[in-house]
Amino acid sequence: MSTVTPTGASLLSSLRPEARHAPESGIVEVVNHGRLKEGLIPLWVGEGDLPTPDFIARAANASLAKGETFYTWQRGIPDLREALARYHTALYGRPFSMESFFITGSGMQAVQIVVRMVTGPGDEVVIPTPAWPNVGAAIGVAGAIPVNVPMDYVQGRFSLDLDRLAAAITPKTRAIAINSPANPTGWTATKDELAAILALARKHGLWIIADEIYARFVYDGSARAASFHDVMEPEDRVLFVQTFSKNWAMTGWRVGWIEAPPAFGQVIENLIQYSTSGVPVFVQRGAIAALDEGEPFVAEQIARAAEGRRIIAEGLKATNRVTLSPPDGALYQFFSVDGWQDSRALAIDLVDRANVGLAPGTAFGPGGETGLRLCFARKASDLVETVARLQRALAS
Repeated sequence: MSTVTPTGASLLSSLRPEARHAPESGIVEVVNHGRLKEGLIPLWVGEGDLPTPDFIARAANASLAKGETFYTWQRGIPDLREALARYHTALYGRPFSMESFFITGSGMQAVQIVVRMVTGPGDEVVIPTPAWPNVGAAIGVAGAIPVNVPMDYVQGRFSLDLDRLAAAITPKTRAIAINSPANPTGWTATKDELAAILALARKHGLWIIADEIYARFVYDGSARAASFHDVMEPEDRVLFVQTFSKNWAMTGWRVGWIEAPPAFGQVIENLIQYSTSGVPVFVQRGAIAALDEGEPFVAEQIARAAEGRRIIAEGLKATNRVTLSPPDGALYQFFSVDGWQDSRALAIDLVDRANVGLAPGTAFGPGGETGLRLCFARKASDLVETVARLQRALAS
């Protein structure tokens, strides 16, 4: 923690409270504690260990070589928006228009723009928790209020209580934020659950902020998770936030997209213009290659994640000190350790004693305080070693 001089404190107090009160990341605290430890296995953040594949990098390099380094379309280059329409048409089995897609400088920017579109000071947004903390933080920075609705946790498995979700809605509520498959829990909504959430939004005139970033990472043999696309009508108030980071190993590229009604195009274009003025063309060329050529790589990613899920779940269960259920989707095993209530202290302890980096459940809001999140999108040998280290640490 840095110290603030009296003069600095005075200046700090003059900033807007939305900026001052933006929360620190509980994940970054543990990362900073262990990032320089030699031989540490870092499973604390949501990315795999594979670099971006060559076919994507080649497309970006070719764009740079052609001199595509100037200002560009604020909504994204037409070629990429058309590629997104093709990708969605194939994935969801019905036609999509390029006019529904808007390219952003990361999934996080997509979240920020969508939050700004539908909320403001004093509004409320309902979020099932444990949840990726950046969504709640983006809501707070916009001056709105995240309303956390803890999920049920029984024998290591999470479920959403729809009655509890409905009870959290007030006259100030403007939106419900739904992440499925979910980070950090792996909870994956069924089609019926999504239909029930949509019915609730319709009844109260609410927006749904739909984060379906992990839709391809499901472990029941399906091609994808259930989606609001399966239950919604064109007039429904659903805004999708997405990223290229997970499917195509592009976390460092910082490129994502919003899917929204075409009528919102000028509004979204304006918000992009006044924040980043568009995504670099060479990055977008790489994204086109990801969509058009990337299915074999996505299949490889999913297969590696499925094997990682198996190794971690079996290995942790063998300790007889862990409560968990293998997740239905996403890239994370969320688990609790018998006898430990303070997950922040446990995460730091495991950095020191096991040389394994995990994210503390305290970072993910109510319902996650006693748990740990482990990202299993990594080569099998690292995960086997992770299990061995954790087994030794937990035995002692």
